[in-house]
Amino acid sequence: MKTRDEIAAFARESLGLPEGLEIDLSPLGQRGSDRTYFRIRWKTDRSAVLVAYDPGRVENSYFADIAAFLSEIGVPVPRVLRHDPTACLMVMEDLGSVDLESLKGAPWEERASLYQKTLASVHKLHALPADEFSARRVRLMDPFGPDLYKWERDYFRDHFVQGLCGLVIDPGPGKELEKELAGLAARIDSSRPCLVHRDLQSQNVMVRDNEPFLIDFQGMRFGSLFYDLGSLLCDPYVEFPKGEEEELLSFYYNLSERPEGWTEFRSRFWEASVQRLMQALGAYGFLGLKRGLKGFLDHVPAALRKLGGASARAATLPRLSDLLEMCEAASRPFPGEKAGKP
Repeated sequence: MKTRDEIAAFARESLGLPEGLEIDLSPLGQRGSDRTYFRIRWKTDRSAVLVAYDPGRVENSYFADIAAFLSEIGVPVPRVLRHDPTACLMVMEDLGSVDLESLKGAPWEERASLYQKTLASVHKLHALPADEFSARRVRLMDPFGPDLYKWERDYFRDHFVQGLCGLVIDPGPGKELEKELAGLAARIDSSRPCLVHRDLQSQNVMVRDNEPFLIDFQGMRFGSLFYDLGSLLCDPYVEFPKGEEEELLSFYYNLSERPEGWTEFRSRFWEASVQRLMQALGAYGFLGLKRGLKGFLDHVPAALRKLGGASARAATLPRLSDLLEMCEAASRPFPGEKAGKP
């Protein structure tokens, strides 16, 4: 990790600031991806964001090139002002501190418009033909496939079911559950692969001047568009008025002609939401218990409730639904949940 003086020197050089000009370098909130953020301020109204990242997470070095690509296809993202892959430092445009999560208390009409704009932006990513992307030579992480889906469900089992709930699944039921979840992954994987953000949740959509901007897209890869939709519309960090998830899903569905009908599209969405929420719960358990980032544990109750709802709507995962009932009974109250809450 670079020292504060080295980071400040990089910021000055990147922004063309004279040595004598006073700058303020303030750390921003902790994130779960081996990156440290600083807000750089100078004068009274000028600012930028500096990122110091761990090169051990290879996707962190992909951010700058992906940002340029997304901007080229009309997806709003922060401008990268300078990237030094050797120093693992990057300076980019400051989009402010307002994201979709911070607006969760705003009137739904205001939020709905921002979600529709976000869906329209990510639709541009999903709709880009694969051959057009391949000509751009932008590096990506390996695509979604059976191995990654299996890693996600193992992550869920190890760090949430066992780590947080303290449950050990017996071999017989465990084999049946694995067969059920492998079938889920196969159905998700059967949809036409397209570019996906990979972590399209409310904290990764910044809002400036009533316009949404995507961030934290360094994990972009080919996969199922339903995974992105599940990430955004079944996000544990926010709540939607009753039925609005499917209203927004319908908005996305009507952005272009779809090969499947609405009923199938809706079913695929709920199944992919199950996969995404299992990954999220695994991440909360890992980050909260293994990394000591206790704030992530506060989101477990909402994520578990939403996973139960998605599993019920999918109506294809009876063994998972049974396991979720056991998880609810095993560890209540979860961190972040008041004792006695129904």
